[in-house]
Amino acid sequence: MRLSLRPFAALLLAALVHHAASAAEATVAVAANFAEPIKAIAAVLEKTTGHTLRISLGPTGGLYTQIKNGAPFDVFLAADAQRPALLEKEGLAQAGSRFTYAVGKLVLWSAKPGRVDDQGAVLKAADLGKVAIANPKTAPYGAAALEAMEKLGLHTALARKRVQGESIGQTFHFVKTGNADVGFVAMAQVMQGGRLREGSMWVLPQALYQPIRQDAVLLKRGADNEAAKALIALLRSPNIKDLIRSHGYDL
Repeated sequence: MRLSLRPFAALLLAALVHHAASAAEATVAVAANFAEPIKAIAAVLEKTTGHTLRISLGPTGGLYTQIKNGAPFDVFLAADAQRPALLEKEGLAQAGSRFTYAVGKLVLWSAKPGRVDDQGAVLKAADLGKVAIANPKTAPYGAAALEAMEKLGLHTALARKRVQGESIGQTFHFVKTGNADVGFVAMAQVMQGGRLREGSMWVLPQALYQPIRQDAVLLKRGADNEAAKALIALLRSPNIKDLIRSHGYDL
């Protein structure tokens, strides 16, 4: 007795065609500190749903301004709670869609092993070079860094040594390339799989700065976008929380 595989092949092909036809793409505005996690999350989303993401990274304040000016984003993953709340109030986001997807941690980091100890004593060292921070007006991690320096009593002492990045991504780049001795960056930028990738760091005590609550919101443009809605659902899912924690965030 001979069995034909053609019906099974036809069914498989039909399923694949349906999967491809039903897949959608969302354009997502993402705070620069979340660059690595969003890549991993996008891969999970595509594998489980077929949906894809087009990711645009930048400082939270800058992305907020772009959205206000009509930039075609479907979802906003901010580095604060303030801007998503404003977008909701201004009618540019779906009411009730806002939630906290991560809580950021601020670290003092150097690309050099042993340069930063677990108390941040390097900030008072005579040979301290440039200190990088993100623009506090547009980047919540920059605002947190300023707050920490003030509470440490080092704001004035470090004023002449500071170099400012427009985003936390650029701030990290300053330190990575040696254009700054140390920098205040997001833990997520220097951690991988729960370990420090390179260099040395001091995890700043939470008492030195206000918690960096990072909120997500579904924008009006993405209200009917299946990929956008699937991303929001995935970020809310318990299944993705371990991945976010492994990149150096609290939840």
